[in-house]
This record gives sequence, C-alpha cells and structure tokens, in this order.
Amino acid sequence: MSRQYDGPIVDIARYVFHYEITDEAAWRFARLALMDSIGCAIETLTKSEECRRMLGPIEPIGPSGFRLPGTNYVLDPIRGAFNMGMLIRYLDHSDALAGAEWGHPSVLDNIGAILAVADWLCISSNNNFSARRLGPPLTVKTLLTAIIKAYEIQGCYQMRNAFNEHGLDHVILVKLASTAVVSWLLGLTEEQTMAAISHVWMDGHPSRVYRSGANTIPRKGWAGGDACMRAVHLALLTKAGQVGAPTVLSDAKWGFQARCFGGKEFDLPRPFRTWAIQNIAFKVMPVEGHGISSVEAALIQRERLLRKGLQVSDISKIEVRTTKAADMIINKSGPLHNAADRDHCVQYAIALVLLKGSYPETQDYNDDSPWATSTELATLRDKIVVWPDAQLTEDYLNIEKRSVSAGLTFHLQDGGVLDEVLSEYPPSHVRNPRTETLAREKFVRNMQLKFSDAEIERVVRNVHNDELSIKDLVGLLTREDSVITKL
Repeated sequence: MSRQYDGPIVDIARYVFHYEITDEAAWRFARLALMDSIGCAIETLTKSEECRRMLGPIEPIGPSGFRLPGTNYVLDPIRGAFNMGMLIRYLDHSDALAGAEWGHPSVLDNIGAILAVADWLCISSNNNFSARRLGPPLTVKTLLTAIIKAYEIQGCYQMRNAFNEHGLDHVILVKLASTAVVSWLLGLTEEQTMAAISHVWMDGHPSRVYRSGANTIPRKGWAGGDACMRAVHLALLTKAGQVGAPTVLSDAKWGFQARCFGGKEFDLPRPFRTWAIQNIAFKVMPVEGHGISSVEAALIQRERLLRKGLQVSDISKIEVRTTKAADMIINKSGPLHNAADRDHCVQYAIALVLLKGSYPETQDYNDDSPWATSTELATLRDKIVVWPDAQLTEDYLNIEKRSVSAGLTFHLQDGGVLDEVLSEYPPSHVRNPRTETLAREKFVRNMQLKFSDAEIERVVRNVHNDELSIKDLVGLLTREDSVITKL
C-alpha cells in the first residue's frame, strides 16, 4: 500500500485529473493567453539578439522533437521547454498575475513546458515511449485544459503565499504547476503525478536576487524557462520510475515548510477551479506589471500638463503613490546597468512616457536606445518619489477588488500642483474594457514580425478548433527557412 501524500499535493493531483472545465469565459481567456504567449515568443525571437544566442539544441536530435515556433529548430522536450519558456518571457511582455507572490503564469511560464511536451508527444509516434503513453488526446482542447489548470494552480498559490519573503523566486510556482499538468499530459497515473510534485518541493529553488536592485540581470527573463525545463525533467524522471517523498512538505525537520517557508502551511484562498485564467493581466505594453498603472496615470497627467501650455521641464517633483509590491520591485534610484534593470524601474518608465508621449516599446530599454543615455530622462527620474500606500496595498491583495493602483501627483516649478490621477484598472487589467481588444491587436502586431496576415488568420482560426491536433497547430508556427546565427 502506498503512503499518503501531504494534503496540498493530493489536492493538486485530484484537480488536474478530475476537475471538468465548463466555464466558457475560461476557454476564451485560455485561447487569448495561448495566442498572446506565442506572439510574445515571436516578438522576442525577432527583437532580442541576446536571447537568440541561448536558443537551439545542445546537439541535433532529428525530426522527432518539439518544433520551436518561428524557427527551424527541433528540440528534445526538456530543452524545448527552456527555449519556449524563455522566448515567451524574456522581454517581460507576457501575461501576469498579482498577489502576495507575483508571477507570469504563461511562462512563469507554464505554456513553455506544456507546448513543448505536447508537440513532442504528437510527432514522436514511432518512439516506444510515446507509444506507451496513456494520457489525454493531444488536441487543442487538451492544450487549453492544461493551460487553464496550470494557471489555476500557480494563481491560487500566488494569492496569499509570499515565497519572496523567504528569498525564493516565484518561478517555484511555475515548476509546481507545470510539473502537475505535464505529468498528466505524459500519461502518468495520479499517484505518479503526486510523486513528481513531491520532487518539486524537495528541489533546490532559485533566489530572487536577479530581480532586485542593482542585481537585476537578464536571468529574470530566462528563469521561467529554466523552471519549465526542470518541470519536464522531473516528470520524465518520475515516468522512468522515480518514487516520491509523501511528507516532503510536512516533515518536521527536513520538509519544505519547515526548511524554506518559516514553518507555515500554505494559505489557499479558494478551491482550484478556473479563477486564475479569468483574472490575469494581458500586458499590452512591455512594462513590469506593477508599473503599468503608473505609466497610464503619467500619460493622463502629461495631457493635462500640455493643455495648460506647460512642458515636462516645468515639473519640479512627481509623487507616485502605489502598492507595497511595486515599491519593493520597481522603485529604483541610481545607475541602471542593462535592459533588465531599466524595465524594472518605474521611474525610468514614467520619465520615458512623459518625454516620449506614448507607451514604452521593448527597444526603449536597450543599451543602444537614446533613452538609456538621455540626460533629460535621468534628470526627470531624479524628480520622481515613490512610496507605498496601505490602502492601495490592501486593495491590491483583496481577492475581490484586485486593483493594481498607482496615483501620480505633479508638483510644478511655479508652485502649482496637478492633483493626483489614480489609475486602478489600467489597460492590461481584465476589468478594463479595452484589454481584450488591445491584447488581440498586440498578438497580430507581434506575429506580423514573421508571418503574413493570411498565416496569422489561419493560426487564430485553428486556436479555436478544439479537435485539431496540437502538432498541426505548432506546424503553422514553424519556419523552415529561419536559421538563427549564434554569435
């Protein structure tokens, strides 16, 4: 007789194997999340030479592998999960979900693992491993189901469990959610899935130092892909016969909760259903999620300033009232050393849009961007004061309200004041009526970097074809003539 696994592990496995998704809104948002993630991957592939240098196989594996969208690479599922996860997340333009822990469910980033494994299973029909698979049919509906459930697992854990308080990066939850759904896709049993999940909790976990202060570096862009890779690796090891550790969470001395979580148990705000996929933020601009409201408020204030016949140079100080999370993550002074550092600095984003007059673009953060060396922008940055507000933080953590608010007040050189503009639900937030339309436009814009309008329309049509084989969907995204040159 098998031993009883810790309750949180059992709950995840039961949800993955037995919960039936019936909410039409969940399916709608899952399709949009899939398209958005693919678009983000194509955007990164086209715009980031730094990321392209990390792509591709360690060694060629032949035709039976995951076909990386936008390229001619065929990869094993572990390397494929890393590549896809990294492409989606690298430019910080993929969807996000806020909470006591914050993260990007799409690649923090589960779609990287899900798509890589699903496509690999589909096209490895001559592989004995694949032939023995007992999992669900590999259709678009199964792909969407895996996405919804991965988002839900990660999202529910993010709401009230602050892994960051213990120095752990939030990609621990990518590894958790991806391992669970990938185990299901691979055809593992429910008990094997619990074993795989237990390996997540006994694994080592990244420090979030690479997202903080002067240590903010490009690793934050591939950390989600790394977690996807680990998730697939753990699921495959379990498939090969590795057993789990049933009390990996609750063991009094060596369990995760005692060793890494301050002795606390996890706090889940609701049962696993389809809540997370319906509450994610589709980032319609490449701004760290907690800074989007500040950017929106800054553009509104800029219009007010210009209507008064004033210029940005007439500003003496900008006060930014925001959440504790935003203050912790993106409140930065002093030199900014790279693109990853700049896109996690709310002062940089605010100064940029005030001078530019429009939303940021990914290239605005690059070392060779004129904004990166602009003395005007640097001077304006120094005028911006950021502070956390208790009420805004409470509203941010309130699972019913879920605002991501920021209020900007402009103080002028002549002693005047432009009263605060408060942005609670900016474009990107699911409660903003413009968000879904803007997210679809973003997808098309990103896809146009490598695909024709007819090809894009075909992808959209097939994302809505539940019975389509996953390999046929991924086949629409490959580029046989796309050779990536590594420097």
